Amino acid sequence: MIYRIRHLTRYDYSGPATLSHNEARMLPRELSWQQCLDYEFTISPAPIRLRERIDFFGNRVAYFSTEAVHRSLEVVVTSQVQTSSRPALDIFSTICWEDAVSDVATALRTGNRDCIDARLFILESPFIRHQLSLAQYAEDCFSSGRDLRDALMSLNERIYDEFTYDPDVTTTATPVLEVLATKRGVCQDFAHLMIACIRALGLPARYVSGYMETLPPPGQEKLLGADATHAWVAAFIPGWGWLELDPTNGSLADERYIVLGWGRDYADVTPLKGVMTGGGEHELTVAVDVVPVSDSDHQLI
Repeated sequence: MIYRIRHLTRYDYSGPATLSHNEARMLPRELSWQQCLDYEFTISPAPIRLRERIDFFGNRVAYFSTEAVHRSLEVVVTSQVQTSSRPALDIFSTICWEDAVSDVATALRTGNRDCIDARLFILESPFIRHQLSLAQYAEDCFSSGRDLRDALMSLNERIYDEFTYDPDVTTTATPVLEVLATKRGVCQDFAHLMIACIRALGLPARYVSGYMETLPPPGQEKLLGADATHAWVAAFIPGWGWLELDPTNGSLADERYIVLGWGRDYADVTPLKGVMTGGGEHELTVAVDVVPVSDSDHQLI
């Protein structure tokens, strides 16, 4: 699949801002199943500098700063991405979940590089704390001796079945335990919840930020700006790698999922964040379009 993506973020301020430093994690990662064919940044007011770097987690980060007096900041990133199927997880990649806990826990002694790297994603992070109640919630899915892949897919489906998507009840700062109690939230909440459950059992899981192609209702045209950034989960399976699961939709990630970046939680992959002087109150507008492109229509931006 080839997708053309347009991601607009606009801040309108109640007063003048005189200095702004920002980081944008809005450029798709280069992966074995995903290639960024082209991209373009449009920033208003024009920045005095724009540089790209790779962060600790391997994500692409664009840093820019603006010194002109401004009452709004608009960032538009247009990219073209080609995706294919993720690596397949077959019956030879299975492992009991308790054995997976043991493998990761003893990684330093055994020298398993992949497990050592994965251990970072068991630790607490700004939005995710170790809670006994989260381990208890996951217990029904992680019965004794159960295959890790099956347990992860069961937890993914349970959250999908039991929780209601509701954009009006949570914010980026809503605690995971509150989401568990109300059983309502958005993709970020469900990803944090699932990660917290997995980590509470002693297993690594990371937060994935990106886009997902969404389809309009039958017979209707897709509305511009109808898409949004999406969040899902990647859980580590020793000896195989990272399995991507989407508790918001109860599915595994496929070629419709476009990865921007990953980290311990949302704080590590916020699409746009920064500091400024002045500005006062602000109003935020975000619009995302993910449009599939046929081979005949394919052209660089």
